[in-house]
Amino acid sequence: MSRRAATLTAASVLVLVLALVGSFLPVPYVALMPGPTSNTLGANDKGQPLIKIEGRQTYDDGGHLNFTTVTYRGGPGGRIDLFSALRGWLASDTAIVPEETVFPKNESQQQVDQENTRQMHDSQESAEAAALHQLKIPLGTQVVIDSVQKGRPADGKIKPDDEVIAVDGTKTASAAQVTGLMAKHKAGDAVELTVRRAGAEQKVSVTTVADPTGKRAVIGVVLGDRYKFPFKIDISVGDVGGPSAGLMFSLAIVDKLTPGSLTGGKFIAGTGTITPEGKVGPIGGIQQKMIAARQAGATVFLTPKDNCTDASAARPDGLRLIRADTLDSAVKSVNALNGQGGQIPACS
Repeated sequence: MSRRAATLTAASVLVLVLALVGSFLPVPYVALMPGPTSNTLGANDKGQPLIKIEGRQTYDDGGHLNFTTVTYRGGPGGRIDLFSALRGWLASDTAIVPEETVFPKNESQQQVDQENTRQMHDSQESAEAAALHQLKIPLGTQVVIDSVQKGRPADGKIKPDDEVIAVDGTKTASAAQVTGLMAKHKAGDAVELTVRRAGAEQKVSVTTVADPTGKRAVIGVVLGDRYKFPFKIDISVGDVGGPSAGLMFSLAIVDKLTPGSLTGGKFIAGTGTITPEGKVGPIGGIQQKMIAARQAGATVFLTPKDNCTDASAARPDGLRLIRADTLDSAVKSVNALNGQGGQIPACS
Protein backbone atom coordinates (compact mmCIF):
# COMPACT_ATOMS: atom_id res chain seq x y z
CA MET A 1 0.00 0.00 0.00
CA SER A 2 1.36 3.41 -0.92
CA ARG A 3 2.04 6.01 1.76
CA ARG A 4 -0.74 8.17 0.33
CA ALA A 5 -3.27 5.35 0.47
CA ALA A 6 -2.25 4.47 4.01
CA THR A 7 -2.65 8.10 5.07
CA LEU A 8 -6.12 8.31 3.52
CA THR A 9 -7.14 5.06 5.19
CA ALA A 10 -5.91 6.21 8.59
CA ALA A 11 -7.64 9.56 8.17
CA SER A 12 -10.89 7.88 7.16
CA VAL A 13 -10.79 5.57 10.18
CA LEU A 14 -10.06 8.54 12.46
CA VAL A 15 -13.00 10.50 11.01
CA LEU A 16 -15.27 7.48 11.46
CA VAL A 17 -14.16 7.01 15.07
CA LEU A 18 -14.65 10.71 15.84
CA ALA A 19 -18.10 10.62 14.21
CA LEU A 20 -19.10 7.58 16.26
CA VAL A 21 -17.82 9.11 19.48
CA GLY A 22 -19.41 12.47 18.68
CA SER A 23 -22.79 10.89 18.00
CA PHE A 24 -22.98 9.79 21.64
CA LEU A 25 -22.03 13.16 23.11
CA PRO A 26 -24.88 14.88 25.04
CA VAL A 27 -26.47 17.87 23.31
CA PRO A 28 -28.63 20.72 24.77
CA TYR A 29 -31.84 19.64 23.03
CA VAL A 30 -35.05 17.99 24.19
CA ALA A 31 -37.13 15.46 22.27
CA LEU A 32 -40.91 16.05 22.49
CA MET A 33 -43.11 13.03 21.75
CA PRO A 34 -46.82 12.13 22.01
CA GLY A 35 -47.76 11.44 25.61
CA PRO A 36 -50.66 9.61 27.28
CA THR A 37 -54.23 10.82 26.84
CA SER A 38 -56.89 10.53 29.54
CA ASN A 39 -60.66 10.63 29.35
CA THR A 40 -61.90 13.33 31.72
CA LEU A 41 -65.26 11.52 31.80
CA GLY A 42 -63.63 8.25 32.87
CA ALA A 43 -61.31 6.93 35.55
CA ASN A 44 -57.72 7.74 36.45
CA ASP A 45 -54.87 5.25 36.81
CA LYS A 46 -56.15 4.23 40.25
CA GLY A 47 -59.60 3.37 38.93
CA GLN A 48 -61.21 6.40 40.59
CA PRO A 49 -63.27 8.99 38.67
CA LEU A 50 -60.85 11.46 37.11
CA ILE A 51 -63.34 14.21 37.98
CA LYS A 52 -65.46 13.59 41.06
CA ILE A 53 -68.27 15.95 42.04
CA GLU A 54 -69.93 15.77 45.47
CA GLY A 55 -72.94 17.73 46.69
CA ARG A 56 -74.56 18.17 43.28
CA GLN A 57 -76.55 15.96 40.90
CA THR A 58 -74.33 14.55 38.14
CA TYR A 59 -75.02 12.73 34.88
CA ASP A 60 -73.02 10.01 33.11
CA ASP A 61 -71.74 10.24 29.54
CA GLY A 62 -70.35 7.20 27.75
CA GLY A 63 -68.31 9.28 25.31
CA HIS A 64 -64.81 10.70 25.51
CA LEU A 65 -63.46 14.14 26.34
CA ASN A 66 -59.76 13.38 26.41
CA PHE A 67 -57.02 15.75 27.45
CA THR A 68 -53.67 15.17 25.77
CA THR A 69 -50.08 15.40 26.93
CA VAL A 70 -46.54 15.59 25.60
CA THR A 71 -43.73 13.48 26.98
CA TYR A 72 -40.07 14.41 26.64
CA ARG A 73 -36.57 13.01 26.73
CA GLY A 74 -33.56 15.08 27.70
CA GLY A 75 -33.06 18.04 29.96
CA PRO A 76 -30.32 19.21 32.32
CA GLY A 77 -30.42 16.01 34.36
CA GLY A 78 -30.17 13.60 31.43
CA ARG A 79 -29.39 15.10 28.05
CA ILE A 80 -30.01 13.16 24.87
CA ASP A 81 -27.06 12.40 22.59
CA LEU A 82 -26.48 13.69 19.09
CA PHE A 83 -27.56 10.40 17.53
CA SER A 84 -30.90 10.50 19.37
CA ALA A 85 -31.40 14.12 18.31
CA LEU A 86 -30.74 13.29 14.65
CA ARG A 87 -33.10 10.32 14.84
CA GLY A 88 -35.76 12.57 16.38
CA TRP A 89 -35.40 15.14 13.60
CA LEU A 90 -36.22 12.40 11.11
CA ALA A 91 -39.23 11.05 13.04
CA SER A 92 -42.65 12.43 12.06
CA ASP A 93 -44.02 12.28 15.61
CA THR A 94 -41.05 13.89 17.38
CA ALA A 95 -39.96 17.51 17.74
CA ILE A 96 -36.39 18.36 18.71
CA VAL A 97 -36.31 21.73 20.47
CA PRO A 98 -33.60 23.72 22.29
CA GLU A 99 -33.35 22.77 25.93
CA GLU A 100 -34.16 26.28 27.17
CA THR A 101 -37.65 26.14 25.60
CA VAL A 102 -38.57 23.48 28.17
CA PHE A 103 -36.08 24.22 30.94
CA PRO A 104 -35.48 27.97 31.33
CA LYS A 105 -31.92 28.93 32.16
CA ASN A 106 -31.00 28.91 35.84
CA GLU A 107 -33.86 26.52 36.64
CA SER A 108 -33.30 22.90 37.59
CA GLN A 109 -35.45 20.03 36.39
CA GLN A 110 -36.94 19.84 39.89
CA GLN A 111 -37.92 23.52 39.75
CA VAL A 112 -39.54 23.03 36.35
CA ASP A 113 -41.48 20.01 37.65
CA GLN A 114 -42.67 22.02 40.66
CA GLU A 115 -43.81 24.86 38.41
CA ASN A 116 -45.69 22.40 36.18
CA THR A 117 -47.43 20.99 39.24
CA ARG A 118 -48.45 24.49 40.35
CA GLN A 119 -49.74 25.27 36.86
CA MET A 120 -51.83 22.10 36.85
CA HIS A 121 -53.39 23.06 40.21
CA ASP A 122 -54.18 26.58 39.00
CA SER A 123 -55.56 25.17 35.75
CA GLN A 124 -57.94 22.90 37.63
CA GLU A 125 -59.29 25.76 39.74
CA SER A 126 -59.72 27.97 36.67
CA ALA A 127 -61.46 25.12 34.85
CA GLU A 128 -63.90 24.62 37.72
CA ALA A 129 -64.68 28.36 37.85
CA ALA A 130 -65.12 28.54 34.07
CA ALA A 131 -67.53 25.59 34.06
CA LEU A 132 -69.67 27.08 36.84
CA HIS A 133 -69.70 30.47 35.10
CA GLN A 134 -70.80 28.69 31.91
CA LEU A 135 -73.66 27.04 33.81
CA LYS A 136 -74.48 30.28 35.64
CA ILE A 137 -73.91 28.67 39.03
CA PRO A 138 -72.94 31.40 41.54
CA LEU A 139 -69.59 31.14 43.30
CA GLY A 140 -67.80 33.41 45.72
CA THR A 141 -64.20 34.51 46.04
CA GLN A 142 -61.70 34.70 48.84
CA VAL A 143 -58.36 36.47 49.26
CA VAL A 144 -55.46 34.25 50.25
CA ILE A 145 -51.77 34.67 50.93
CA ASP A 146 -49.90 32.96 48.09
CA SER A 147 -46.46 33.52 49.61
CA VAL A 148 -44.62 35.48 52.30
CA GLN A 149 -41.31 37.17 51.51
CA LYS A 150 -38.49 36.27 53.88
CA GLY A 151 -37.15 39.10 56.00
CA ARG A 152 -40.21 41.28 55.44
CA PRO A 153 -42.53 42.43 58.28
CA ALA A 154 -45.10 39.67 57.57
CA ASP A 155 -42.48 36.92 57.86
CA GLY A 156 -43.35 34.84 60.93
CA LYS A 157 -46.72 36.52 61.43
CA ILE A 158 -48.61 35.70 58.23
CA LYS A 159 -48.55 32.26 56.61
CA PRO A 160 -49.18 31.02 53.04
CA ASP A 161 -52.82 29.98 52.54
CA ASP A 162 -54.06 32.36 55.25
CA GLU A 163 -57.38 33.83 54.11
CA VAL A 164 -57.51 37.62 54.48
CA ILE A 165 -61.04 38.53 55.54
CA ALA A 166 -60.50 42.12 56.71
CA VAL A 167 -57.98 44.98 56.70
CA ASP A 168 -58.24 47.44 59.58
CA GLY A 169 -61.72 46.10 60.28
CA THR A 170 -62.97 46.51 56.68
CA LYS A 171 -64.13 43.21 55.17
CA THR A 172 -62.38 42.22 51.95
CA ALA A 173 -63.52 40.18 48.97
CA SER A 174 -60.66 40.54 46.46
CA ALA A 175 -56.90 40.98 46.30
CA ALA A 176 -57.45 44.33 44.57
CA GLN A 177 -59.52 45.54 47.52
CA VAL A 178 -56.80 44.52 50.00
CA THR A 179 -54.21 46.34 47.90
CA GLY A 180 -56.40 49.44 47.84
CA LEU A 181 -56.78 49.44 51.62
CA MET A 182 -53.04 48.94 52.06
CA ALA A 183 -52.39 51.93 49.79
CA LYS A 184 -53.93 54.20 52.43
CA HIS A 185 -50.96 53.52 54.70
CA LYS A 186 -47.48 54.99 54.63
CA ALA A 187 -44.25 53.23 55.63
CA GLY A 188 -44.05 52.77 59.38
CA ASP A 189 -47.79 52.50 59.90
CA ALA A 190 -49.26 49.47 61.65
CA VAL A 191 -51.90 47.61 59.66
CA GLU A 192 -54.27 45.09 61.22
CA LEU A 193 -55.17 42.04 59.16
CA THR A 194 -57.93 39.66 60.13
CA VAL A 195 -57.06 36.24 58.75
CA ARG A 196 -58.67 32.82 58.84
CA ARG A 197 -56.14 30.07 59.48
CA ALA A 198 -57.13 26.40 59.88
CA GLY A 199 -60.75 27.52 60.29
CA ALA A 200 -60.09 29.99 63.12
CA GLU A 201 -60.05 33.78 62.81
CA GLN A 202 -57.30 35.89 64.32
CA LYS A 203 -56.10 39.48 64.15
CA VAL A 204 -52.48 40.16 63.22
CA SER A 205 -50.81 43.58 63.48
CA VAL A 206 -47.92 44.20 61.08
CA THR A 207 -45.80 47.34 60.71
CA THR A 208 -45.35 48.39 57.08
CA VAL A 209 -42.10 49.29 55.31
CA ALA A 210 -41.43 51.07 52.04
CA ASP A 211 -41.20 49.00 48.86
CA PRO A 212 -38.00 49.25 46.73
CA THR A 213 -39.41 52.27 44.85
CA GLY A 214 -40.14 54.08 48.10
CA LYS A 215 -43.62 54.91 46.85
CA ARG A 216 -45.71 52.26 48.59
CA ALA A 217 -46.06 50.76 52.05
CA VAL A 218 -45.84 46.97 52.05
CA ILE A 219 -45.66 44.09 54.51
CA GLY A 220 -44.10 41.50 52.19
CA VAL A 221 -46.87 39.20 51.01
CA VAL A 222 -48.13 38.06 47.63
CA LEU A 223 -51.92 37.98 47.41
CA GLY A 224 -54.19 35.86 45.27
CA ASP A 225 -57.91 35.45 44.62
CA ARG A 226 -59.37 31.99 45.01
CA TYR A 227 -62.88 30.82 44.34
CA LYS A 228 -65.27 29.47 46.96
CA PHE A 229 -67.17 26.69 45.24
CA PRO A 230 -70.72 25.81 46.32
CA PHE A 231 -69.93 22.08 46.12
CA LYS A 232 -66.84 19.89 45.92
CA ILE A 233 -65.09 19.18 42.62
CA ASP A 234 -62.04 16.92 42.79
CA ILE A 235 -59.78 16.47 39.75
CA SER A 236 -57.21 13.69 40.10
CA VAL A 237 -54.83 13.17 37.17
CA GLY A 238 -51.76 11.69 38.85
CA ASP A 239 -48.28 12.73 37.75
CA VAL A 240 -49.32 15.21 35.06
CA GLY A 241 -48.34 18.89 35.07
CA GLY A 242 -48.89 22.07 33.13
CA PRO A 243 -51.96 24.16 32.32
CA SER A 244 -53.00 22.79 28.93
CA ALA A 245 -55.81 20.46 30.08
CA GLY A 246 -57.96 23.32 31.35
CA LEU A 247 -60.44 23.37 28.45
CA MET A 248 -61.10 19.64 28.64
CA PHE A 249 -61.57 19.75 32.42
CA SER A 250 -64.16 22.51 32.00
CA LEU A 251 -66.04 20.64 29.28
CA ALA A 252 -66.17 17.50 31.42
CA ILE A 253 -67.52 19.40 34.42
CA VAL A 254 -70.19 21.04 32.25
CA ASP A 255 -71.09 17.62 30.85
CA LYS A 256 -71.31 15.97 34.26
CA LEU A 257 -73.56 18.74 35.62
CA THR A 258 -75.88 18.79 32.62
CA PRO A 259 -78.56 16.17 31.84
CA GLY A 260 -77.90 14.10 28.74
CA SER A 261 -74.70 13.42 26.83
CA LEU A 262 -72.63 16.35 25.61
CA THR A 263 -70.44 14.11 23.45
CA GLY A 264 -73.23 12.05 21.91
CA GLY A 265 -70.95 9.05 22.39
CA LYS A 266 -68.20 10.52 20.20
CA PHE A 267 -64.47 10.31 20.93
CA ILE A 268 -63.48 13.96 21.32
CA ALA A 269 -60.05 15.13 22.43
CA GLY A 270 -58.51 18.54 22.73
CA THR A 271 -56.21 20.95 24.48
CA GLY A 272 -56.03 24.55 25.64
CA THR A 273 -55.54 26.62 28.73
CA ILE A 274 -58.63 28.19 30.30
CA THR A 275 -59.27 31.35 32.29
CA PRO A 276 -61.95 31.53 35.00
CA GLU A 277 -63.98 33.60 32.52
CA GLY A 278 -63.80 30.79 29.94
CA LYS A 279 -61.25 32.13 27.46
CA VAL A 280 -59.16 29.42 25.77
CA GLY A 281 -55.43 30.02 25.37
CA PRO A 282 -52.66 28.44 23.25
CA ILE A 283 -50.40 25.58 24.29
CA GLY A 284 -47.16 23.93 23.17
CA GLY A 285 -46.61 20.58 21.47
CA ILE A 286 -49.77 20.72 19.36
CA GLN A 287 -48.43 18.26 16.76
CA GLN A 288 -47.55 15.62 19.35
CA LYS A 289 -50.89 16.08 21.12
CA MET A 290 -52.87 15.58 17.92
CA ILE A 291 -50.93 12.41 17.13
CA ALA A 292 -51.55 11.10 20.65
CA ALA A 293 -55.27 11.86 20.33
CA ARG A 294 -55.60 10.12 16.95
CA GLN A 295 -53.67 7.08 18.12
CA ALA A 296 -56.03 6.81 21.09
CA GLY A 297 -59.04 6.83 18.75
CA ALA A 298 -60.19 10.46 18.68
CA THR A 299 -61.98 11.72 15.57
CA VAL A 300 -62.49 15.31 16.76
CA PHE A 301 -59.86 17.62 18.24
CA LEU A 302 -60.66 20.94 19.93
CA THR A 303 -57.87 23.40 19.14
CA PRO A 304 -57.08 26.86 20.56
CA LYS A 305 -57.38 29.59 17.96
CA ASP A 306 -53.71 30.56 18.17
CA ASN A 307 -52.63 26.97 17.51
CA CYS A 308 -54.82 26.49 14.45
CA THR A 309 -52.21 27.33 11.80
CA ASP A 310 -49.67 24.81 13.11
CA ALA A 311 -52.38 22.24 13.80
CA SER A 312 -53.81 22.45 10.28
CA ALA A 313 -50.36 21.92 8.76
CA ALA A 314 -49.77 18.75 10.79
CA ARG A 315 -53.27 17.29 11.17
CA PRO A 316 -53.30 13.48 11.22
CA ASP A 317 -55.64 11.74 8.79
CA GLY A 318 -59.07 11.09 10.26
CA LEU A 319 -58.93 13.88 12.82
CA ARG A 320 -61.32 16.83 12.48
CA LEU A 321 -60.05 20.08 13.94
CA ILE A 322 -62.52 22.46 15.61
CA ARG A 323 -61.40 25.91 16.70
CA ALA A 324 -62.10 26.66 20.36
CA ASP A 325 -61.98 30.37 21.25
CA THR A 326 -63.92 30.07 24.52
CA LEU A 327 -65.54 27.40 26.64
CA ASP A 328 -68.94 28.63 25.43
CA SER A 329 -67.95 28.26 21.77
CA ALA A 330 -66.55 24.78 22.46
CA VAL A 331 -69.80 23.67 24.11
CA LYS A 332 -71.83 25.04 21.19
CA SER A 333 -69.55 23.34 18.65
CA VAL A 334 -69.88 19.95 20.36
CA ASN A 335 -73.65 20.39 20.55
CA ALA A 336 -73.68 21.23 16.84
CA LEU A 337 -71.76 18.02 16.13
CA ASN A 338 -74.70 16.19 17.67
CA GLY A 339 -77.21 17.80 15.36
CA GLN A 340 -78.43 20.60 17.63
CA GLY A 341 -77.72 23.29 15.06
CA GLY A 342 -75.22 26.11 15.01
CA GLN A 343 -71.83 26.83 13.47
CA ILE A 344 -68.78 24.59 13.87
CA PRO A 345 -65.70 26.80 13.38
CA ALA A 346 -62.83 24.98 11.70
CA CYS A 347 -59.13 25.62 12.08
CA SER A 348 -57.67 27.36 9.04
